[in-house]
Amino acid sequence: MGLLRFLARTMFAWIFLAMGVKTATEPGRRPDLVAKTLPLPRPDLMVRLNGGLMVAGGAALALGIKPRLAALELAATLVPTTYVGHQFWNQAEPAARASQLIHFDKNLAIIGGLLTYALTPEK
Repeated sequence: MGLLRFLARTMFAWIFLAMGVKTATEPGRRPDLVAKTLPLPRPDLMVRLNGGLMVAGGAALALGIKPRLAALELAATLVPTTYVGHQFWNQAEPAARASQLIHFDKNLAIIGGLLTYALTPEK
């Protein structure tokens, strides 16, 4: 069961590890989206920090280092990411709206899974 739990945590954490590295090293247009959406200082730094937190949380979750706390931290980083990055309600084109809605819903599901993990004691 220990190996299976490790594999499950690693698969769950993978998206945060992969996207966190990409966000921290190549923020792309994300700082512009943050600047338009949230009143944060240094949007470029905030985006890179969010990416770094995803990497740290993903690594902690995968390695089983305070995994419940890591899941909670990952859920917290995903909230602004989802709000800023997937504003389906601002999309005029139906295809773009549908695409952003899918990503928004996917992130909501991941947040739900992370919160479930964070609130469920390991046996």
